[in-house]
Formats: sequence, structure tokens, C-alpha cells
Amino acid sequence: MWASINELKERIHADSSEEIVAEYLERIGSSRLNAFITVDGDGAISRAREIDSENSDGALAGIPIAIKDNISTKGLFTTCASHILKGYVPPYDAHVIERLKEAGAVIIGKTNMDEFAMGTSTETSFYGAAKNPWNTDRVPGGSSGGSAAAVAGGEVPLSLGSDTGGSVRCPASFCGVVGLKPTYGVISRYGLISYANSLEQIGPLATSVRDLATLFDVVAGHDPRDSTSVDRKSTYYSALKNDVKGLKIGVPAEYFGEGTDEAVEKSVWDAIHTLEDLGAAHTPVNMPHTKYALSAYYIIAMSEASSNLARFDGMRYGLRTGDTNWHTTFSQVRAAGFGEEVKRRILLGTYALSAGYHDRYYLKALKVRTLIKRDFERAFNDVDVLVAPTMPYPAFRPGEKIDDPLSLYLSDVDTVPINLAGVPSISVPCGFSGGLPIGMQVIGKHFDEATILRTAYTFEENTDYHTKRPEGL
Repeated sequence: MWASINELKERIHADSSEEIVAEYLERIGSSRLNAFITVDGDGAISRAREIDSENSDGALAGIPIAIKDNISTKGLFTTCASHILKGYVPPYDAHVIERLKEAGAVIIGKTNMDEFAMGTSTETSFYGAAKNPWNTDRVPGGSSGGSAAAVAGGEVPLSLGSDTGGSVRCPASFCGVVGLKPTYGVISRYGLISYANSLEQIGPLATSVRDLATLFDVVAGHDPRDSTSVDRKSTYYSALKNDVKGLKIGVPAEYFGEGTDEAVEKSVWDAIHTLEDLGAAHTPVNMPHTKYALSAYYIIAMSEASSNLARFDGMRYGLRTGDTNWHTTFSQVRAAGFGEEVKRRILLGTYALSAGYHDRYYLKALKVRTLIKRDFERAFNDVDVLVAPTMPYPAFRPGEKIDDPLSLYLSDVDTVPINLAGVPSISVPCGFSGGLPIGMQVIGKHFDEATILRTAYTFEENTDYHTKRPEGL
């Protein structure tokens, strides 16, 4: 069931939100994608009835939405796809959930993900891997794989994910939907269960740039409870104009490096030429420190994960053992509760922060991060946006990379620099290879989401990739 926000609003006006929510719940119930960890059927129907009775005129009144399972939802399981948080019910809503409820959205459930957002395929989930709607023998990407698969599979029209090193854009690319990583600080992280604080951002996913901008308008904005939140509210939907005349596009050669699939490279270049035909112009740009981004990113992310995940000790909530000794409980709960990938990242992060190694690894990674940020600043002195592949190849098969962590980490080569620099980036469908979607990312200056949304919208309005739907679901 694929429909835009406007189409759903017309149906709600003619019928009811309850009827539409029931249809989506029926589709989820018969799904083979394993996109959801928790489905709140009774709560969603009850909320839809409220919207119908109130005749709400909110931006998302009566529209179903799915939420990644690391975003806090009051009274609804939030597990981070981890055994250690099985059964945890938060006592509060994240800032974005408060915004969604104010706009009249109906939260239909919590989506599958890589455990604690650590992964690129959703295979590290305690609840089993999610599947790609275009080919269930392929991964949907990660870590927001469930959120993207649910949208691409017609199980919800909208979803929220989180992006630490590409975790919204990667599954958007693999599943053929639109996904945005906003400028750091534009969307409050209050209620987002932390993996790597200085890198992660909540981001919207949708089947079109128009719907994504509508959702983005709802969830963006200042929140005093998040010290990194920026008091800079804009109306992003108004930026959607079918016009790129005079737009200067920078094309970084470093993002088309070794390992990039030929079909991906061709599709992205075809997209650039399409934008040129519409009035834009491209020029090569040099991003010399991109080759260090992956190493710097994983040192920083794992170090922050080591610190953030220390709070999960089995004493206050989540998984418990019968032991009353803190030291025994702490070690037993973490050994049993965390998956292998999470343990690996905690251990590597602890090592990088340990005495004698902090300056050699963590401090050096922070210096590299500054150099990468300066690469972007220099590039944006001459161009308006950067265009590059989102992922170096289409979706891979389950098991293909999960047992080779280095190969899995290399999948993020084109996405992690954006998180290190804190700039915004949107992934839009731009082609297919072997029946699998290919994504192009449009990268912008800090707080210039308007330009990347306009660029993506213009491309979308003049192509039909976003209208394609997987068959046989």
C-alpha cells in the first residue's frame, strides 16, 4: 500500500484514519520483511479514532508512521534490537515523538535495526535480520533497515531512523526510498538512545522528497533539553521548487574510488548530467582527507559507544540476573545481553581510550575530523552542493559481509565523512542494477537543507525512479 501524505489525507477526509491504519496493520501482519520489532495495533487504532473524532488539522493528522527502536516512546517497548533491553518500556517520549503527536501522527510500531545502531545490514538485530523489499535475499541496509524496508514495502508511508555514519542514507539507498541526515543539531537527540553522541542525528525516510520535507518540518526545531540542539527553525517544505538553474555541483573523485560498482558510478553520473540538462553545472572538487575518514570515524564512534553503553549494567532496567553482587551482575548481564558486534565495538573503543593509547588513537582521530570538516568548508566556497554515490554498491546478500567486520565497515566509505563534518545529506533513488535500487546523495553546507532538498526534488520531478515499487509483496 503506497500512498503519499496528500493522497492519505484525501482518503482520511473521505473515509477515516482508523480505516487507513487498519489497512496498514493488515499489511504489516502478513509481511515477510521482519521490518518491525513491536507493532502497537491497539494503540494505533485508538489514536486514529481520537484523530477522527477531533477532526484534527495537524500536518500529519491520522497519518501512520514507524519509529526506529532506539527512539524513546512512552509506554511502548524500546529495545534497540538488543537482548539487554528486552521488555524495556520508557517512561517518556523523545522530542521527535512529542512533535509527531502534536502534528496528529499515528505511531504504528517500532522498527527493526542493527543492535544499538551498530551495523550496515540490520543483521546484528537480536530479533533477526530485516529483509529488502526489492529482493528478500538481500539486506535492507542499516542500521535503520527496518525503517527503510517498512516504507519501501508499503507498510507505512513515513518513518524515522537515526544516522550515525550513514544509517538513514544507507538503507534509503538499498531500499529505493528517500532518506535525510540533517545538519548536526537541527533535530533534537533528546530521547535517542545514544551510540555516538557527536555523530548521530535522527532523520526522516519517505517515498518522495515532498513527503520527507513535510515530516522534516514537523520533527525539526530547537529543544532546550538537548544541549546540542540549534535554535534555528526553518520551513523546509517551502524550499521544494523544480529549479536548479545556476546551481553549482561539486563532484568529489574520492567518492568514486576503488570498490565502487560500475552501475552505481554510471547511475550517479547520469543523474548529474540530468541536473546539468536542467540548468546546473558540475565541477570536480578535491577532498584530500576523505581517505582517512573511515578510520577516524570508527575510532571516534567506538570510543563514544564504550562510554555510552557503560550505563547498561543490569541493575536498573532491562536484562537482569539473579545475582545481587554488582560486579557479577554487570559482567554476566553484558556478556549475555550484548551481541558480538556491540561487544567488539565496546572493546575497541575502550582500548582506544585507555591510558597510553588515548593520544595515539582518539586524539589523532579528532584532529583528522577537523581536517575533514575543513575539506567540506573549502569545497563549499566554490560550489553549492556535492553529489556522490550514497553506497558504493547495491544491497548485498545476508551473510556476505557480517563475518568480515572490516569489509562491513568499508561499506560506509561514502557516508561517514558527512557525519564527521556535521553537514546535511539526502539520499534519493537514481537508478537500478540487477533489479536493486541505487542511491545518490546530495550533500550541502551546514544548515542549508533547503538547497539539497530543492536539488533532490528537482531531480525527482524530472525522473521516475522514486515511483518504482517492489513487486510480489
